[in-house]
Amino acid sequence: MNKKLTPRYVIISLVLLWAVYSLWPTVQLQTLSEAEVETMREEGNYGALESKTIKQGLDLKGGMYIVLEVDLPALISNLALNRDEKLNRVLEDVTEKMDQPEADFFVLLTQAVTDHKLRLPRYYHEYGSSIDEIITNLKAQADDAINRVLEILRNRVDQFGVSEPTIQKQGAHRIIVELAGIQDPERARALLQSTALLEFFLVKDAEVTNDLLTRIDKVLKGSESLEDLVEETEPADSITVNEETDKETPVSDDKTISVSELFGETESDITDSAVVDQRLFEDRPFSALLRNFGTDIGIPEKNVYAVKKIINMPEVQERLNAGNGQFLQSNDSEQITNIDGQQENIFRLYYLEKDPELTGGVIEEANERLGSQVGGQPVVLLDMNNDGTKQWSRITGANIGRRIAIVLDKKVHMAPSIREKISQGGTQIEGFADINEAKDIAIVLRAGALPAPVNILEERIVGPSLGADSVKKGTWSVLVGLALVLLFMLFYYKIAGLIADFALIWNILLVLAVLASLQATLTLPGIAALILTVGMSIDANVIIFERIREELQKGKSPKAAIDGGYDRALTTIIDANITTVIAALVLYQFGTGPIRGFATVLFWGIVISMFTAIFVTRTIFNTFSQRKGIQKLSI
Repeated sequence: MNKKLTPRYVIISLVLLWAVYSLWPTVQLQTLSEAEVETMREEGNYGALESKTIKQGLDLKGGMYIVLEVDLPALISNLALNRDEKLNRVLEDVTEKMDQPEADFFVLLTQAVTDHKLRLPRYYHEYGSSIDEIITNLKAQADDAINRVLEILRNRVDQFGVSEPTIQKQGAHRIIVELAGIQDPERARALLQSTALLEFFLVKDAEVTNDLLTRIDKVLKGSESLEDLVEETEPADSITVNEETDKETPVSDDKTISVSELFGETESDITDSAVVDQRLFEDRPFSALLRNFGTDIGIPEKNVYAVKKIINMPEVQERLNAGNGQFLQSNDSEQITNIDGQQENIFRLYYLEKDPELTGGVIEEANERLGSQVGGQPVVLLDMNNDGTKQWSRITGANIGRRIAIVLDKKVHMAPSIREKISQGGTQIEGFADINEAKDIAIVLRAGALPAPVNILEERIVGPSLGADSVKKGTWSVLVGLALVLLFMLFYYKIAGLIADFALIWNILLVLAVLASLQATLTLPGIAALILTVGMSIDANVIIFERIREELQKGKSPKAAIDGGYDRALTTIIDANITTVIAALVLYQFGTGPIRGFATVLFWGIVISMFTAIFVTRTIFNTFSQRKGIQKLSI
């Protein structure tokens, strides 16, 4: 070997070793059996191996594609210092018009404020004194909220364990989420939409709760929406909240009444009927929908819609506001056997203080565990920051003997009694169906609460079989295209074509090695870019070979023809490839999802093809041309 070529072969060898090293984890992963994969998962080694491989995109591996939209009306409502019916009507008006094409929320909000003659500074005086100033600041708050939603969703999905998720903005208020290889779509959907608003509310005393129930019954008695159902029957015992017994009070003479009868309306999605104690209903129409459930109020599952409808009535809301309280129900139902021996699902209903004593903003750490003190049931352990620890110590110290409800997204997970002052800032949440639910709650608490709810606008699930079919067809397209190109080069350029084929295979291996090193995701558009790279890589060799042929036709020696051919072709190759590289960079910068995948593979394919066509093949040609006695080239 010529000593002048030694550095070239050292570089080529090092690049080859790096490519093999980068691709080896991918080869290992592809050759593992399902049993070996499961063993590696149990040993905790699978994740480390998978992180070093070429990731497969949603179209290759299957998974979920979701388009989310931030609920701007809910965000603007939450930012208001005070809310009333007039503000709610304005936001409802804007929401109805948001369905129009090219609708801009803040343009519609400005118009609605003018139409309804709403004094915006009354609700948002912290954001300015004029309508234009307030709208500008609210828009800035919305942009900030959307960016925070994006970051929070990224944190949640990363902790959820999905490999190579795609989470990016689309337009001003929408977010695209792609979760490749997801196995539990329902769980992922809940994780993305959960606002994770954690609050701690004191539970009202039983005496206060019973008094409120009596007042609600009185205001509803004789209500036009309920009076059609009243019949002359004997009144039954009243519903009370019992502080001393956990035994369920039997309820008799239950009667099934449809929701449409109860409220004079029909809804296609409401199929259950309300179950009431007919003897109670005449005197206590609200209490008749409820049950004594240990120390709490219970709502039969069939009565949940009716109870919520009554609670949202203006006259009932007026009583709740006067008492500075609110009704919230438990997160999950509990199954009991009623007096008739039938299974019945019951939700707990809690009467809580209106304002929370503490919010989840003070949570510093949240971890799921199997609780030893709750029969091995899953729990979430919370640790608070210094400010939260001080507040929690004050709250628990001042309310010993009272119950405090732990509320997540307006659902009560548990309402334990405060037995002693908690000065360490730690507590735990119980009441989860399984460890996965506890894990998901811990994830969203660690990642933070969404500043606004998000709604799913579009959802597509790509099955693993469709992904496997895409992989199969994509692989075949690469192999067939590669084989045809290799055969053409070998037939048309003979030994020189064989050198070009070697460089082409090198080119593909190096592109895949780069993707593995960057932990990039290979998609169908990426495979298309890989096939395009095959053609463009060969194109560079064709230009060089044609120039060498021209030099040979002029009567030059093989060595002089090789030098002249490469020198003449170099400028053309660089010019053609630079323009393609610029196009790839533009696609990557301004494209999204699949377009970026295409641009990534195309960029590295072009860069590497220049290396293989100009550096690798010339090294091989120079090696042949420096052999003694060589008179002609097979080209």
